[in-house]
Amino acid sequence: MNKPASKSKPTDSRIADNKKAVFNYAIEERFEAGMVLHGWEVKALREGKVQLTDGYVLIRDGELFLIGCQINPLRTTSTHVSADAARTKKLLLHKAEISRLVGKVEQKGYALVPLNLHWKNGKVKCDIGLGRGKGEHDKRDTIKDREGKREVERAMKVHNR
Repeated sequence: MNKPASKSKPTDSRIADNKKAVFNYAIEERFEAGMVLHGWEVKALREGKVQLTDGYVLIRDGELFLIGCQINPLRTTSTHVSADAARTKKLLLHKAEISRLVGKVEQKGYALVPLNLHWKNGKVKCDIGLGRGKGEHDKRDTIKDREGKREVERAMKVHNR
């Protein structure tokens, strides 16, 4: 007897993206880190109550911390839990990866920025980007490229009708 194929949810789904990071930084390397969260934070993430745009990653005592990521508590959060929306969250990476990042970040112009939060096998993961800050002219080039692509797409859409 054959069992019907069950439709399973994708194991990797986005919670929040940091579009500002890709605009302000030229991302050279990406890393996937686990996050240490409280229970109310996980529930708020399931509801999408997160803002990642002002976040950055700091290395302190050989550990990575996500600072400036706002996870807004739900109204149904327990009364005995003091929910701090801007709490510093610890990121989990292998020691070898952290030591490599320390060497890169100490170089002038490199920064660690959170790129997105996503679910992977029931756990919250944070993609971290190692990038150099873009100059004003680089940002203008990015905007010009984006507008050029948009115009090409419009022209193709009109042409295909």
